Amino acid sequence: MASEKKTISKKNVKTSKKTVKPKVVSYVPNLRKHYLDNVTPALIKRFNYINPLEVPKLATISINMGVGDAKVNPKALESAVEELTLISGQKPIITLSRKDISNFKIRRGFPVGCKVTIRGYRMYEFLERLITVALPRTRDFRGLSFKSFDKRGNYNFGVTEQIIFMEINYDKIDSVRGMDINITTTAKTDDEAYWLLKEFGFPLRERTIKEEVVEVE
Repeated sequence: MASEKKTISKKNVKTSKKTVKPKVVSYVPNLRKHYLDNVTPALIKRFNYINPLEVPKLATISINMGVGDAKVNPKALESAVEELTLISGQKPIITLSRKDISNFKIRRGFPVGCKVTIRGYRMYEFLERLITVALPRTRDFRGLSFKSFDKRGNYNFGVTEQIIFMEINYDKIDSVRGMDINITTTAKTDDEAYWLLKEFGFPLRERTIKEEVVEVE
């Protein structure tokens, strides 16, 4: 019996040696690293935050694409869903009309477009492609307006053509569509959100500083 126990224990030792633990690859997007290494210290210096958790950060990015002829052309809606999936890397949901609109012959519950909300690493990857590739390809691009904040730390702007994204093949699209992009942050004021996006390299126009005129007696 003792010899049997010894052989069993040796077998167990051999099998334990053969088991190899899987290698864990820690992937972090470039903009996420940039936020931790550069954006956070810059905002702490600018706004004198006491706690690092006070530093604003990106929460979500929502993309909304409207399809006006979705009620009569289902293929247009399918094409919009495919294009938004390629752009965001995530399958969007179809948005439905909330009320009847007689002028546009739309009834409640009719499909009117699609939207997607991205978070986490996918959000940082989309923002990097938006800043470095998509927006510079916009026709006559001179920067985005600094007045599009909603006074709650969120920024909303529109894109007139989906073909500015490299994922879209111009030869395969059925029509040119625009989209609305909403960047939600944890900033409490528009000033904090403005400098958060500026530190990320977001192409916002410079704000004009009002000079105070001092009257000399």
